[in-house]
Amino acid sequence: QVQLVESGGGLVQPGGSLRLSCEASGSIFNIRAMGWYRQARGKQRELVASITSGSSTNYADSVKGRFTISRDNAKNTVYLQMNSLKPEDTAVYYCNADILGGLGYGRYWGQGTQVTVSS
Repeated sequence: QVQLVESGGGLVQPGGSLRLSCEASGSIFNIRAMGWYRQARGKQRELVASITSGSSTNYADSVKGRFTISRDNAKNTVYLQMNSLKPEDTAVYYCNADILGGLGYGRYWGQGTQVTVSS
């Protein structure tokens, strides 16, 4: 069974930084794309950033230049470095990954971690 576990959320002041981590564990043969989504209260879940197995990246316009996604394939982990945080970045952040496990390829989601940007 495959699991994604996020960490690193919390409360930060505007202009501050946070680093989110998401580790995949279980019966994993290969991980393709990995990504971060977020869902603010009353809004739909939206893509924040994604990264392919070859480390090509894609960002939402609202976070370009402030957020950086990266991955460590040896650790099955994806990171999201968030700088210059704004109140509108407040949301629950979810990681996901396309993983080849014992049951074939599947898209897996983490449980979410709260990020609150407030003074």
